[in-house]
Amino acid sequence: MKYPSSLITLIRELGKLPGIGPKSAQRLAFYLFNQPEEDIKSLAHALLEAQASLVQCSRCYNITDEPACSICTDLSRDSSMICVVEEASDLLAIERSGEYQGLYHVLNGSLSPMNGIGPDQLTIQALLGRLEGISEVILATATTVEGQATAMYLARLLNDLGVKTSRIAHGLPVGGDLEYADEVTLGLAIANRRAI
Repeated sequence: MKYPSSLITLIRELGKLPGIGPKSAQRLAFYLFNQPEEDIKSLAHALLEAQASLVQCSRCYNITDEPACSICTDLSRDSSMICVVEEASDLLAIERSGEYQGLYHVLNGSLSPMNGIGPDQLTIQALLGRLEGISEVILATATTVEGQATAMYLARLLNDLGVKTSRIAHGLPVGGDLEYADEVTLGLAIANRRAI
């Protein structure tokens, strides 16, 4: 069966979203087709409004609708610590934990030479310009090859500058069974153990 060109275009555009493969894009397209017109207009309006009004924070590169985000302007936060994350979504995940009260820096990606992403394509120079008065930089990049390489690169840079640098611990999720954990995760859990 041949789909109408407008449906094919919609599926193609939805497939460009991260984490959305061809089948998911097709399911989303059919779902959206069956929604009331007002809901589709509301979604389209929200997308256009977000694109028009959202910017990156001038300090940490978080997503905001002001020149500086609410975290950077919050005087109650610990301004002696910076937690470095790959994306603004990572920042939100850490914020949801409620365990960290310092500042952040969003790299807008991770080092990936295979994809042409080197230090100059990330916000590393801006991070280095924020180090005055900072007692610790916490590296909270992903445990992917790119995330680990980014953390090692930053650790080397920061250590050469005499800045205390730490890496978030990795290991087993709460509620996880040992028998279902992979060897790398178990190894990290053992290596990052702490006294109780």
